[in-house]
Amino acid sequence: MSQLFLQQQKSAELNPFPHIAAFANRKIQHIQFNSFVKRISDSICIYYISDGKFEWIINGRAFSLYPGDTAIVLPGQELGSEKGFLDPGALAWIEISPQVYTPAGSLVLGSWSGIPENDSKAIGKLLSLNNVSVLSKLPGAGHVFLQLQKEIVDREIGYTVRVNQLIDELLIHIVRHLTRQNNLQRDFPQTFMKLEQALRSNLDHQWMVEEMAVMVGLGTTAFTEKVKNYTGFSPLHYLINIRIAEALKLLKNTGKPVTDIALETGFYSSQHFATTFKKLTGYTPRQFRINNKKNT
Repeated sequence: MSQLFLQQQKSAELNPFPHIAAFANRKIQHIQFNSFVKRISDSICIYYISDGKFEWIINGRAFSLYPGDTAIVLPGQELGSEKGFLDPGALAWIEISPQVYTPAGSLVLGSWSGIPENDSKAIGKLLSLNNVSVLSKLPGAGHVFLQLQKEIVDREIGYTVRVNQLIDELLIHIVRHLTRQNNLQRDFPQTFMKLEQALRSNLDHQWMVEEMAVMVGLGTTAFTEKVKNYTGFSPLHYLINIRIAEALKLLKNTGKPVTDIALETGFYSSQHFATTFKKLTGYTPRQFRINNKKNT
């Protein structure tokens, strides 16, 4: 997309769209001081990152945004950067002025929107109650921004209808993503049990956090936070606990060599296994096996 920066009452392109406070697609090549100081939003702002990394404060929380991320800022929420400027990169955004919005979630988009009133109310409630300000890899967001710019710039027949449809489409993408994410969070215990079964059945595999997160459909950061809240451990520490638990069974119930048990439960060497085992149990594997035999 070529660069574009349009503002209501300053850009004729937005005259047919009084509900669009601003629309932009910008590539930042040079730092401009005081270009992104903290401010309180008076619109529904949706940002799509296409290149670079941005460190923002949204509603009092710090976020790192990467290509493919979409940020949502609601009216009354704070947005800006601690540094006061946008980092080099590329992003597109739209600022939508709803007819009615309250922090409690009352939302009336306006007559321009084709979203039914009941759905509009549900969207407002979901956005207001959700603590997620950044969505990773929101499906379709980049394409919608591309089409929005094309319609606004080309102004072909029917473009005003199409622009409003695309804004509705963007909002629907966001709330559907949030709904799926919330359903996944509610179902996390069941999902986590399936993940644990997969881990236990493949303990000799060198699992990465990113790989585990993909299996449950979460980003790495969200997955790590979920596992910590659910188990009290980071994903890798929880995996180590599973490995040690399985090693305990094998040491007690089989005569397999310690080295074989180490490799079978995912440790890259018997020394690594022995060190980790003693740290968590107070015994070396051999000491544990000897003591177990004495007590049986």
